[in-house]
Amino acid sequence: MVFALVGLVVLALLGAVHRYLWRRFVGDTTAPGSPLRRAGTVAAFVLPLLSVGAMSSGRVGAPFWLQQVLAWPGFLWLACLLYLTLALLVGEVVRPLLLRVLARRDARAARPGAAESGTASGTLAALPDETRPRTEELVPSRSGGAPTGVEAVARTAPQPVTEPETEPAAEAPAATTAPAIAPAPAPGPSRRLFVSRVVGGAAAAAGLATVGYGTYGVLRGPSVRRITVPLARLPRSAHGFRIAVVSDIHIGPILGRAHTRRIVDTINATSPDLVAVVGDLVDGSVADLGSAAEPLAALRARHGSFFVTGNHEYFSGAEQWVDHVRELGLIPLENARVEIEGFDLAGVNDIAGETEGQGPDFGRALGDRDRGRAAVLLAHQPVVIHDAVEHGVDLQLSGHTHGGQLWPGNLLAELANPTVAGLERYGDTQLFVSRGAGAWGPPVRVGAPSDITVVELASRQA
Repeated sequence: MVFALVGLVVLALLGAVHRYLWRRFVGDTTAPGSPLRRAGTVAAFVLPLLSVGAMSSGRVGAPFWLQQVLAWPGFLWLACLLYLTLALLVGEVVRPLLLRVLARRDARAARPGAAESGTASGTLAALPDETRPRTEELVPSRSGGAPTGVEAVARTAPQPVTEPETEPAAEAPAATTAPAIAPAPAPGPSRRLFVSRVVGGAAAAAGLATVGYGTYGVLRGPSVRRITVPLARLPRSAHGFRIAVVSDIHIGPILGRAHTRRIVDTINATSPDLVAVVGDLVDGSVADLGSAAEPLAALRARHGSFFVTGNHEYFSGAEQWVDHVRELGLIPLENARVEIEGFDLAGVNDIAGETEGQGPDFGRALGDRDRGRAAVLLAHQPVVIHDAVEHGVDLQLSGHTHGGQLWPGNLLAELANPTVAGLERYGDTQLFVSRGAGAWGPPVRVGAPSDITVVELASRQA
């Protein structure tokens, strides 16, 4: 019941946002019945359907080829929807200011003094009566004097036949000259149309450019970060031990085998002592994505590669994936611990496994260990840091947050996680959270670039 209600709220919100985008990008900028308006209206119905299909096709067991067809346009549109909406909201602040500026400009052009600068402004100014030639000046003089040049011209022109005057006619008053008329200001609707097109065009350019740049960052692959973490109980012999931490690879309908290969090549180039794959490896079943994960078999590290589950593994068949990564040469740590040169390496299942009776078990992973040795814990979600503190862990390595992935998503991630990205200390335990090497949903990252982090352990005894 709760999930159905949440689903209805989400659909209603999507509908409202799409209605707003249609109004600003289509309704306010195109003429009724025009081809552009028809195309924009069709897009306003089709694009949200593609997004819903992309989000639900994997959950309902749609064929993998259909998931791939829907994923690119559907998920990319979700990112576009976010940044187009944000850009339009900024435009709502600019819109009245721009309308006010244009209204003042038109008001200045409509002032009476504006007509006097007709030549400069491209309009013709009316001549005053004193300088306008009158009709009687063009009629020949009856005084018998020699005609002037103007009179000579007037005499050559045919004269109208008039009735003889019986008595002097009253002199007709001179016609008054109509005052100069300044150009009328642009009508309101035209001004609003101009502003709507300017604001809409700027918002579209900003939103689409942001999504394009964020997509390029994901497809280019993760960058390498390096940090040094001192551990009080780490012996001198383990000083400088390097762990390549990679999380949230998210192999799926969009990011496939080539994405995995880029990550493996990047990790191997760092020559790590140990590789830690900290959950959310996949978004799909072994049957659909097993081949896309095969490049993981090429990982090279002196002490091996280790894996713990993330919440997305439990959406995709965690047991099958644990078996598959073991076949590829990775060592799953399912609430287990191994002794590495100078410290203990432990791993716990993700808390999403609790629904299947396979949740984290810190007692099993850390309960009977020698507290005199340093301990490094692999746990997908940062929220288990308090359990790690209780069990005397020196360093917890996590992922899950993606660093927010799409700004301002980091603000929401901060509400649900103790640390969104980077290194922080909780009591005697340090927590490092990776932004991840892939992306979930839209293959887009804004303000949270993907990374692989080489964590170098430092002994305080060295």
